Parts: sequence; C-alpha cells; structure tokens
Amino acid sequence: MRISLSVFFLSLTVLIAGGCRHTENSTADPAKTIAVSWELVTNFTNVPAGFKAQFTLHNTSNLTLTNTNWALFFNMSPRPILPAKKPQPATVHHINGDWYKLTPNTIFQLAPGSAITIDYEGTEAVNKVTDAPLGLYFVFYDKDGNEEQIVQVANYTVKPFERREQQLRGQDDQMPLQTPETIYRNNLAVSLLPASQLQKIIPAPVSIKTGSGTFVLTNNTPIIAPKGLDNEARYLGQKLHSLTASNFPIQTSGTSKKSITLQLGNVSINGTTSEAYQLTIDNQGVIITGSDPAGVFYGIQSLLALAPVSHQPGSTVTFPFVRIDDAPRFAFRGLHFDVSRNFQTKETILRTLDLLATYKVNHFLFYTTEDEGWRLEIDGLPELTKVGAQREHTSGKETPVLHPAYGSGPKAYDEGKYGSGYYTKADFIEILKYAKERHIKVIPELNFPGHARAAIKAMEARYARLMKEGKEKEANEYRLIDPDDKSVYQSAQGYTDNVVGVGRESTYHFYEKVVDEIAKMYQAAGLPMDVMHAGGDEVAEGAWTQSPIAAKLLNENPSIKDPKNLQTYFFRKLVQRLEKRNLEIHGWEEVALNKTKDGKYVPNPEFVGRKVVPYVWNNLFDLDLGNRLANAGYPVILCNVSNFYFDLAYNNDPLEPGLYWAGYVDTWHNWAFAPFDMFKTTFTTSMGKSLNFAGLERMKPEARKNIRGVESQLWSETVKGREMAEYYMLPKLLGFSESAWAAQRPWETIENKQARDQSMRAGWNVFANTLAQKELPRLARLNGGYHYRLPSPGATIEKGSLVANVALPGLLIRYTTDGSEPTSQSALYKSPVRVSGTVKLKSFDASGRSSRSTTIAL
Repeated sequence: MRISLSVFFLSLTVLIAGGCRHTENSTADPAKTIAVSWELVTNFTNVPAGFKAQFTLHNTSNLTLTNTNWALFFNMSPRPILPAKKPQPATVHHINGDWYKLTPNTIFQLAPGSAITIDYEGTEAVNKVTDAPLGLYFVFYDKDGNEEQIVQVANYTVKPFERREQQLRGQDDQMPLQTPETIYRNNLAVSLLPASQLQKIIPAPVSIKTGSGTFVLTNNTPIIAPKGLDNEARYLGQKLHSLTASNFPIQTSGTSKKSITLQLGNVSINGTTSEAYQLTIDNQGVIITGSDPAGVFYGIQSLLALAPVSHQPGSTVTFPFVRIDDAPRFAFRGLHFDVSRNFQTKETILRTLDLLATYKVNHFLFYTTEDEGWRLEIDGLPELTKVGAQREHTSGKETPVLHPAYGSGPKAYDEGKYGSGYYTKADFIEILKYAKERHIKVIPELNFPGHARAAIKAMEARYARLMKEGKEKEANEYRLIDPDDKSVYQSAQGYTDNVVGVGRESTYHFYEKVVDEIAKMYQAAGLPMDVMHAGGDEVAEGAWTQSPIAAKLLNENPSIKDPKNLQTYFFRKLVQRLEKRNLEIHGWEEVALNKTKDGKYVPNPEFVGRKVVPYVWNNLFDLDLGNRLANAGYPVILCNVSNFYFDLAYNNDPLEPGLYWAGYVDTWHNWAFAPFDMFKTTFTTSMGKSLNFAGLERMKPEARKNIRGVESQLWSETVKGREMAEYYMLPKLLGFSESAWAAQRPWETIENKQARDQSMRAGWNVFANTLAQKELPRLARLNGGYHYRLPSPGATIEKGSLVANVALPGLLIRYTTDGSEPTSQSALYKSPVRVSGTVKLKSFDASGRSSRSTTIAL
C-alpha cells in the first residue's frame, strides 16, 4: 500500500495570484519555513458525533505573524464548525464546500521562533488520515489588506491517530477497532482450501463441468470467426498475444482441428438469451457460441480466466477440458466513476474499462460534472472547461472561479494535484469506442438541479464576457441562476450556491445544448445515445425559497405549493424534453420521489412507465426504499451504499483511506448481497448498531422483474490518482461482479439466520481463497498490472507464541522481530512461533505484492 502521510506533504511553491505581488527571489521568502501540524484531539466531546482538533503553527521564519497579515487556507471533508467555547488566537471558518480558512483573531501574535496552538471543534467525527486538512497554503496580506503572496505549506505533519477516542467516532460508535487481535479473531471464519476447491471463474458461471484432459494452445492455433465477430476475434487475439507473445491467425471461415471457433447460435440459459454463451474445450479445441456478440465476448473472458495464473509470457498455455453454460443474472451491471471531485486521466479510464470487461461489467456511468469540476469539452460553451475544469485560489466565492477542493491547492494544473483537467471531444469519442469494443455502454450524466456549481460558475463567466461585449441576449441564453436569489441553504457537501434556477428557460436550454453536443460525440463514435443520467440528488432544503423567479413560478402554478416541490417540477419539464430525444432517463432515487410536508420521501407515481429509471443507494437511512420503488412499478438499479460504495473505507483503521459516513465496505460486503431480500444482507447502521426491519415494506415477488440490475460506485473525494482508484476498486469489484452476474446463491433464500450464516461462510471461504490464490496474482499481470489491496495479517500471542492468520487464505505471511518492515525475503510464518521484541507482519501474494504491516510489541 502506498497511502501514507506523504499524501499530505506538499511541495513548497511561491505562486503569483491574480493581482498579487510576489518576490522573485524565493530563497529569501521568510514564510518558507513556517511549519504547520494538525492533530485530532478527540471524537468524544459533549456534542453528539462531534470532534475536537487543533492546529499548531511553529514560526521558524524571521517574519512576525500578526492579526492582519496572513490566513491559512485548506480543504477538509465538509463538516460544520462550532463556535469556540473560549477565546482562541485564531478561528477556523467554513467558506464553501470543503474549503476552509484559519484567520487570526485580534489577540494573535507569533514572533519568529515561537509556536502557537489553535483549538477548534466541529460536528461529524473524524477518524481517517484522509480526512485531515490537506492542500494547505498561506495567503499573506499587505498593510492595506490586499493579497500579496501565496505560499503552499511544505512543512506539514498530521499527528498519528493512536488513541481510542481518535479511532472511534464518538460514544455511539460500536465498530470494533482494527487491532491485530481483532483482525485475527475475524480471520478465524476462513480457512485454507486446496486448489481443486477454488472457484474456476469469477464471476461464477451458471454451469461448469470439467473434463480430465487439457488443450494446449500453440501459435499455430487459428481463431475462426465469421464476419460480425471480427471485433471479438481481434480482442481475443490481442489477449492471447499478451499471454503467449505469439500472434494467432484469424480466419473468417474454415475447419481446423485444434482451433478456437467463435460463433453465434441459439443459446438460452435458464430462460436468459441476451449475453448468454456456451464454452466447450476438448481435444478438438475451443468453441464459443454466443447468443449475440456480447455473449461471445463473455465466453472469451471465461476462456481467458481459465488460463493458468503461474505461466510465464511466451510459454505454452494449457486450458482444462470444460463445458460452460452461462448467462448473466442481471442485464445491467455497472460502475459509476466520479472524475469531477478528483480528475482521472484518459488512460486510467481505459484501464478501468478493461477491468470491467474482464469481470463482465457492462455499464459505465461516467460522472463528468459536479460542484467541483466539469470534465467534458462541449462545443459552443468554452467556459465549461476553461472555468469549470480547473480549480485555483480565489478571493471569494462570488468570483467566476472554482476554488480549491480536496487538496488541489491554489494553482490550477499544479503538478501532482488532481483538481484540474478535462477530456477533449476526441478523448471522449476514443473512450466511447474503446468501451464499445468491450461491450460496455457508457452513460453520460449531467446532474441538475443540485451538484451544479461548476456549470453555474462557468455560465456566470460566460454571462460576464458577453455582457462586456454588449450581447445581453446571448449572455442570458444559458445562464443558470436567478441573480436576485437570496436563498440560504447548505448542501450535503457544504455548498451554499450549487443549485440552478428551475424557473429560467435558459436552464433547460443549457441542459438540451449539452445533451445534444454529447449525442454528436456518440454519433462520431458510431453509437446511438439512448440513455441520459439526469442526476437529481441532494438538493438542499432551503433552495429557491428566496428567489423572485421561483416565487413567480409558484404563484403561477399554485399546485406546486412548496419550494421543495420545485425539484419534481424541474424533473417533469426535463423528462418532456429528453423524451423528445428518445432518451431513457436515469437518475438518482430522488427523481422518482416526492417529499411530504414532514420531509419524508415517498414514491411518486408520475413517472412510472415513462422510461425513468431510479438508482437507489439509500438502504441505511431509508431501509426499504428500493423495495418500495420496485413495488411501485419503477425499473430500479440497486446501488446499495452498505454493499456497493467502493469509496467507503475497508475498515476503521485510520490509515485505511476512504469515507465512512455510511460505515465501512469491504469485499465481503460486495459479495454478500441478496437483491430481492436486502434485509438479509443489510446488517448494521453506519455506527455498527444492529438494524430492525420490523414493519418495513418487503419486495413483492411480482416486483422482482423490476430490478434491472446493480451498480457499484466510486466517488472520488479521497481518490488521488490511478493507483488509489484501483486500490479502492480492487478486489471489491470482484465481489460486486459475483453479485451482478452469478446465479442466485443458495444462502439468499435461507430464512433461518443460523443456517444462512453457515451457508454464507462456506461460500465466502471459497471466494476468499480464490481471490488470494488465483485472482490477485492474475490482476498483478493483467494489462500491465493493477494496484489492488491486500489485507494486513491478524496476529495474537497464545501460550507465549505468535499466532497469525489472514483474511484471504493462500496469502503468505512474513514477519520480522527487529521492528523493520517485512520483505519478500523475511521469515515465512507457517505455524505458531516464539518471538520477542517488536514483531511486524505483512501478507504477500504470489506476485510478491504486500499489504500494510501489522505490529505487535512483546
């Protein structure tokens, strides 16, 4: 694992900000040596779910910091800040979103050589290093209060989270701490299995029967595929070349012993024909018959999955004799990938699409617009990327600039930062074509009416430019706000200005413009665009309440009654416009809901049968919502936060990156999912308290047909770069793919909890062994190698001896007794052993990759 406090050690750079003066001779910069440290003091405060933290400034420069000449800006996962209980030298202020600043109070004075500590408190406890302040920079002011200089903090430390009150989220947190002993006890539920008992393919086929022989692949083995399957034949040839370093001839017809034949045919598996396939390997070679090209493609993936993990490139590859009959459980199997909070390169997206194809995931929800970034070039609206695709320091939230977020720092496109960037039209078209070749449908998303700050700021910049040119009509053509709106609200992510004006025709005109331009890119890629994801989530209470345009709309439409119902009004108008474009409209769950007077969400029957597909994530705070929407007749995509949110941390270890507002999600949660009876696999609240489902609505048998599929989510607030994205996805994606593709598991229908738990443990043990012994080493080589997570070992002392185990049986455990980090050459743990001193242990897989270390001091 490469996540460490180095994430937060930012290189010192003196930057020129707009309108600011700076000293060219940076070596003389007195602010260069100001050190900053941050400590989480406790999550056990008098405020429910509160936290107490402190900054310490150590002034080793020759500059006196006064009560007027500086401010420290930073990002932190958005949390309300509480008024100080007693006077402090400085105050933490929330600006907008996750952007904060520390400003001196009247009593502040910090002479050279001195240090000062500032305490502050807030709500929503902190227990992850990835949630500590980051992206810190000083702004220095002249005697008139003008910004004079911006300096990124170089000497910054986050003090370790070592105490119980730092690792738990307050008194109500019932999650066990990740101690070596706790991990060891949890790992006792699994045990090592021989290779013969491993799952042959992930995700598991409907039927697999193995024979007693093997087929040897040689470079003379032809790939025979008729026209119409040339894409699949070419893909197979490329993959076999990466396995063998040989080129395989592709023929459109002919007969040959020892060939790989791809063909279309009538394939139906348990009544499913779409994407179904049969794979036969015998002494005559390989035959893959698909019901459609996608079925052939998935047969190819199963063939590749049967290749021995231990082979060396260029060596002979043998495949076992086998007969597979297979089809997916769900037609929709998706990954949502957020590239707006933190940008990901085109190459990362292509690597992710390859990964999805390998595990038979066929939809990719490409989240390119958000409050913090607009990532797609749109013809005719250059400000969307000129303004909306970059973040930098700004003097106030009113200026048409995106402020720093998630540690992006004060400078746009700064090296090693992920706040700025976008995909050109050519990039997007390339991504579409790449996905098409792998039978993946890319779904674009434009999230309105909330989560729209990047678009709002970009269109305000456009408005200002055109007004300056005297083009008032053009300036208003795509404006998104009511400039006289004085509504006070705060979104879930801390924004006070991220909701569009739903009473402006220009708002809908903007949406149509973007949709039409994206449709042109699909056309250029040779694809129809038949789906649009409209977002529609998390509109803050209070939006539109003090907007003159909204007030006029409400007066003209008394049936709307309340400003909170304007979200439904907006979606109704949007649906009408998207229907004219023959688009199926996807959206987060709120698009299919109405709010009652007391704020409760209830299904809205208005859009049933209107090609509206809600994505339901909320199974923890509204436990039966997915059931209720399916029962109401909506086609539903299940995105359950307790199972499929990849950005939620694997556990509560402070060094384990990720969010935790809905608890913790590991690979087991991705695998343990009963879609038609979610209560069986939703276990606790976000704080670890057992859930009670009494009186809640269960899914009706006739509503099961309304579950179109499942989707995993990777939100990117804490995701910095490709390796972190892959770490968050892997091996979670493999558990998800099993839930998405594989047939119903036996335990899903067992009513007796004890019997069900026993069946689940047995099934998980096979899956966990398969990950360790087969799939992770495969991922180490696939497409040049992915950066997956390995679990740290559990350990304890029994009768004076070290006893250790690991969550994925088949991983090796190596240890040291001198406090040094274990390497692949360190002692191999095989059985209980007497040790002394500081013992460190790591798990290793067959590729030589290792986990973060576990430490026991004796």
